[in-house]
Amino acid sequence: MLNLERLRTLDALARHGSVSAAADGLHVTTSAVSQQMSKLEREVGQQLLARNGRGIRLTDAGRLLADHAAKILSQVQIAQSDIEAQRGQVVGEVRLAAFPTAARGLFPAALTTLRAEHPELKVRSTELEPEMGIRAVLRGDTDLAVVLEWSNKRLPTPGGLAKAELLEDAPDIAMPAGHPLAARAEVDLEDFADDDWVSWPEGEFCYDWLMFTLRSKGIEPRIAHLAGEHHTQLALIAAGFGVCVAPRLGRGPVPDGVRLVPVRQRMRRHVHAVWRTDADRRPSIRAAVAALRAAGRSLHEPVPSESSG
Repeated sequence: MLNLERLRTLDALARHGSVSAAADGLHVTTSAVSQQMSKLEREVGQQLLARNGRGIRLTDAGRLLADHAAKILSQVQIAQSDIEAQRGQVVGEVRLAAFPTAARGLFPAALTTLRAEHPELKVRSTELEPEMGIRAVLRGDTDLAVVLEWSNKRLPTPGGLAKAELLEDAPDIAMPAGHPLAARAEVDLEDFADDDWVSWPEGEFCYDWLMFTLRSKGIEPRIAHLAGEHHTQLALIAAGFGVCVAPRLGRGPVPDGVRLVPVRQRMRRHVHAVWRTDADRRPSIRAAVAALRAAGRSLHEPVPSESSG
């Protein structure tokens, strides 16, 4: 009889590509991963892992069993979803992730609603950037992720995921109060061709969006400072170190000395919830989406209903 947890370990190794990454994804130690794989090899009577330089690789038998493991784990998820749906009660545990401004802007209200309406549901939450959130959902490390895409730069959504739009976020340009454009009612991005920019860290989706958007307008961005937290970005703006894009979701208090001006062109962040389609019938997922939508409605206009992707 194949052990489900050992198949889960093999699946994590196949997806992550290393013992350390699989251990991180499973929230266990590397020695625990190695022990589980040794036991699984004894169970099946075949070598599943082989040395590959300083790392490991799956043998042919390992790849074959990993393919079956992925299908088995998906069927287990479907079975759990069906049992929850048949029972019709929002109980158990649901794991949520969101990019930082959504975690700050949506989670407090959404988690308060879930605690009040579904006291037997245990909610765990964490911050993850959009692409990492999608990968975490696909791996099964989290049940639902709040992600974003821009109106001019979409975030690829792999097959096997369902998606619900939560809200649209209209960002502004933040600049020092003494900036020549600070008194404008609206601005264009081209107006800041000669300014220094404060941006998200390199490699993040919003950093890539900023570079893509400015370059598409013939502007080679002068990125002077990188900061992951919007509060840090705004503090740098208040001190006179450039301009930045300032989303409204989860913004919080704006420091003295900062002026926020809307962008004339339609520039929107579309905020979505994504989850695996094999978990689509879970009442806990539906409850989480409803709570996130309610939190979004308290900030913005309603948006259309969810669709599967």
